[in-house]
Amino acid sequence: MKRVIIGLSGGVDSSVAAYLLQQQGYEVIGLFMKNWHDDSVTISDQCPWLDDSNDAMLVADKLGIPFQTVDLSEQYKERIVDYMFHEYEKGRTPNPDVLCNREIKFDVFMKIAMDLGADYVATGHYCRKGTIQKEGENIYQLLAGVDNNKDQSYFLCQLSQEQLSKALFPIGELTKPEVREIATELGLVTAEKKDSQGLCFIGKVKLPDFLQQQLKPKEGIIVEIPSELSIYSQTETEFNSEEEKLKYLSRKIEYKVDFGKIVGKHQGAHYFTKGQRKGLGVGGTVEPLFVIDTDVEENVIFTGQGKEHPGLYKKALFVSNEELHWIRKDLELQVGDTMEVKARIRYRQTLENATLYKVESGLYVKFENFQSAITEGQFVAWYIEDELIGSGVIS
Repeated sequence: MKRVIIGLSGGVDSSVAAYLLQQQGYEVIGLFMKNWHDDSVTISDQCPWLDDSNDAMLVADKLGIPFQTVDLSEQYKERIVDYMFHEYEKGRTPNPDVLCNREIKFDVFMKIAMDLGADYVATGHYCRKGTIQKEGENIYQLLAGVDNNKDQSYFLCQLSQEQLSKALFPIGELTKPEVREIATELGLVTAEKKDSQGLCFIGKVKLPDFLQQQLKPKEGIIVEIPSELSIYSQTETEFNSEEEKLKYLSRKIEYKVDFGKIVGKHQGAHYFTKGQRKGLGVGGTVEPLFVIDTDVEENVIFTGQGKEHPGLYKKALFVSNEELHWIRKDLELQVGDTMEVKARIRYRQTLENATLYKVESGLYVKFENFQSAITEGQFVAWYIEDELIGSGVIS
């Protein structure tokens, strides 16, 4: 009998995943990961992880499976929280959920599971795993979940073949309503529980609030950039190579204060991210202001009116070799190669047509249509049909 250790989060998805594994004849053990308990940053009196671990325990009890809590907060702080601050201070916007899967659930947690004699680790993600044979070797595929509305393959875009080989995603074939229905029939305490929002570790705390407690406020100016700026209407038609053109399309415009007018003040450029609308506190414009860029060195936020502002749109992005990751190593591009794919630059974005171009220093992703708020530090993931084959950090 194969042993599976499932990360029980206290949510409905992992609860039903545990039940399905039982039905499939696995020996199932539930582990709750405690990732965070720095009391200096709890914003409210609620201690969400206690409620969650309690719910996870009740579910394990109901299903009759062994249960324990593992404390991963030390590794979490080191690998996720410190990394996030570091990224924010550099003016990039990290994605903690992608990192949490790569570094915690499918690394630290997986090692603990293997030490406990597990054959597999399972989670309640809405995605599927496929296996194909190629030259006598097993190759593992990361496939989108059946529920288009809930597909979470993007969050697992940094997994390796090794990690996938030991992973199971029991609810990937189901839709969210079906999962809730099963939980209700079983009388699980999590059946009606709302989906958790916010970070995968601080429960109900919103990211900016959490950051603001850690990164010191520093007053700076908000500059509004007019959409008629000449820099936007420059068209360079003469390129000596495709690579030059891609470099141009993915370039970062260096905004200066005198390109626009000062319209307000902010408490720290590192709290803001490209495409953000809320929290600027500047009124009186015809259309709302959106952040088009931040300069953390000079502590300036550049904004533009309306979500059609040209400063928000780009057709291409670049991923450096160090931050490039192929789940399907066998499909990896060599310098000079191109590939037609579907890609997304954020969770739940619809997949967009794109072409990958491999160059010496990394990889360009060129979209068919303009993309809004391509954000440094976030992940771009690319697919062939419903299979996620690779990803990278937008640089």
